[in-house]
Amino acid sequence: MPEEVAASMDVEYLSDKQQFIVPYLNENFIVDCVNKTITKEKDGSVPKIGAAILILHYLTFFQTREEVANKWVSLKEIPNGGMLFYPAFHKEAIGGLIKAFGKQASLLLECAKPLGGQPASFGDASAIFNVFPKIPLCVIVWEGDEEIAANATVLFDPSIAHFLHIESVIGAGGYLANKLVKLASPEHCQGHDIW
Repeated sequence: MPEEVAASMDVEYLSDKQQFIVPYLNENFIVDCVNKTITKEKDGSVPKIGAAILILHYLTFFQTREEVANKWVSLKEIPNGGMLFYPAFHKEAIGGLIKAFGKQASLLLECAKPLGGQPASFGDASAIFNVFPKIPLCVIVWEGDEEIAANATVLFDPSIAHFLHIESVIGAGGYLANKLVKLASPEHCQGHDIW
């Protein structure tokens, strides 16, 4: 039942139009069940395939009603493969964050704003993002110097294992990291689309 999905995942369902309104990184997306489309509410644009898949997985994966635990854990602590996939996630997602923000941690807060990121009090700079209504992620950066290497991490609420399968957990963290890296890049200042 769509109404049950909407209630469980904190999204809106318009029964007359058979549409879900899904908040995703500070933007609303319309999942139209009749036309089988996903579009950005603001301008009707179509999200990239990675974002579209994550939105669909968010609406379809959960098995039971769960609430956010309000704790932070590493990907390594997420069941069903977090430890196994961590090295690749570190290389792809966290490596990009270190490169983009490791020498200028304060830039993270600037890049977090368009994605709805709220400043947090971890590391040299950190922000908490509501990727979806029930999926908060925390990005933390520590600046490096001559003696200490820069570092970064992406932390998850452990409840995420109830809302997404492990590939989509990794996808959500990687997608957020990549969007932040793109926002930090000089090309973004020239108006390139990050969706």
